[in-house]
Amino acid sequence: MSWTPARRSVSLKIAFAIGVAFTTLDHAAFAQSCCAGTGAVTPGRLALHEFALVGVQAKTAVDLGSFDRGGHYVANPSGASELDLEQDFFAAIRIFKRGQLALLIPLVETRRTASGVADEFGGGLGDINASARYDFTLAGASQFVPGIAALAGFTFPSGRPADSPNLGPLATGATGIGAYQINVGLAVEQTFGPWLVNATVLYAQRTARTVGDAPNTVHERLAAQWTFLSSLAYTFPSEVALAVSGSYTIEGDALINGVDNVGTAHRLPTLTFSGVYPLSDSWRLQGAIYDNLQITPLGLNQPAGAGLLLTIVRSWT
Repeated sequence: MSWTPARRSVSLKIAFAIGVAFTTLDHAAFAQSCCAGTGAVTPGRLALHEFALVGVQAKTAVDLGSFDRGGHYVANPSGASELDLEQDFFAAIRIFKRGQLALLIPLVETRRTASGVADEFGGGLGDINASARYDFTLAGASQFVPGIAALAGFTFPSGRPADSPNLGPLATGATGIGAYQINVGLAVEQTFGPWLVNATVLYAQRTARTVGDAPNTVHERLAAQWTFLSSLAYTFPSEVALAVSGSYTIEGDALINGVDNVGTAHRLPTLTFSGVYPLSDSWRLQGAIYDNLQITPLGLNQPAGAGLLLTIVRSWT
């Protein structure tokens, strides 16, 4: 069973940074959609009327198998299993009228079994992510000009990478990638009555790092990573919002000592159904279910599984 816990953590941070706004052409529906629909895809996204928010997100996921270097999906062998848990503490604050900053602090835990090896459980602090969003235009403000937003993010290597000591025989103590990561992206979205259509592209670059002990050190650098995401959402008169999203992450071969390590590229598809339920004007409950689509040959060199997310958010206007 292949294993890359840091990549799962990065995927969640990408989802947090992307965001999807919900607005409509009608002014009354505009206010409703931006309040209810904002969190249907991304918990840390401020609605237009909100000044700040804090929240907690809990994630449970199971690895069902993996895609090999040829793109073939293979189920986990007998006796092998993995359960991934994550708790994210996040906050966002508005700057200027159309800008917002957000911070996400993850705690990551893994329970793993392998044939002939006892169950192992480990975890700790993951890689902390800071992100920013600025909306140049707003979805629904014009019938012809869509909402356009610039996205940026920075991930700190506060977690423990897979080459750290004392991670356990099954390396369940690994919680990060061990490198700084910079994200930039662009989101385009438009509304059609209570419907919203969104398309987002995100580019990520990681810094190089040296692993191992002298004289057997290795200089490695992960390739650039691209994530393409599209979403379709609907906001009901009750302010309940539902969304379906599809994303595809592509990463090239890593560099080892300055040379392409052929066969280390990654691909991973994800299908997500999500929603938001307003508990009051200040509190909302959000949830999502996702699957990595265990279909040959959509993935490459990646574990594949399914998971649930549940989020509670407190906001201020």
